[in-house]
Amino acid sequence: MAGLVGRLAAAPPNYAKIAWHGLASHRLGPRRTIAVSQAVIFDGRRVLLAVRSDLRGWELPGGHAQPGESSRAALVREVSEETGFRIAVERHVGNYVRTGFRPHTSAVYACRIIGGALRPSVETPVIRWFDIDALPDTLFPWFRAPLADAIAERPQPVLRATRQGAAAVWAALRIDLRMRLSNDRAGLPNVPEPASCADPARP
Repeated sequence: MAGLVGRLAAAPPNYAKIAWHGLASHRLGPRRTIAVSQAVIFDGRRVLLAVRSDLRGWELPGGHAQPGESSRAALVREVSEETGFRIAVERHVGNYVRTGFRPHTSAVYACRIIGGALRPSVETPVIRWFDIDALPDTLFPWFRAPLADAIAERPQPVLRATRQGAAAVWAALRIDLRMRLSNDRAGLPNVPEPASCADPARP
């Protein structure tokens, strides 16, 4: 019960922070394009997904570049920090331009693991492999198109534009609450995860 109370108590301040970044910060601060890099990490027919500590739901690992850092270098660094894995970037899946709530452009890359070991972080406390045919219904909906494009192995990177409106915000809140109430078990397929997390990395 204490864990549930803590997870629910953390929701309002997290929502306030997300609302600030989604609605106000890009209007009040310097007008610049927010860019993130995200990884579709394959192991055969499995893909690695993570749950962040602020808005809880399954998503692709990744993050923002530091000043002077390329999008690919940022991706390698962020994935290492968030998952413990070292990756090789294999191909550019596409750019996903999202307007409306928290406008940004996400560059998505297909990647493979070349080392390291699965290690959750403060930012991503839950990490798990999923079969690409059994993705959780608590996957944030805006990650489904990049995953489908990565799985399809299209010959050229795609460019997709979507508007994140009230429906996307409400879907994210529903997923977040389901995850908090279930201790991050909501939406998982009925397939037990091996105790070792089936780490495919090689030294």
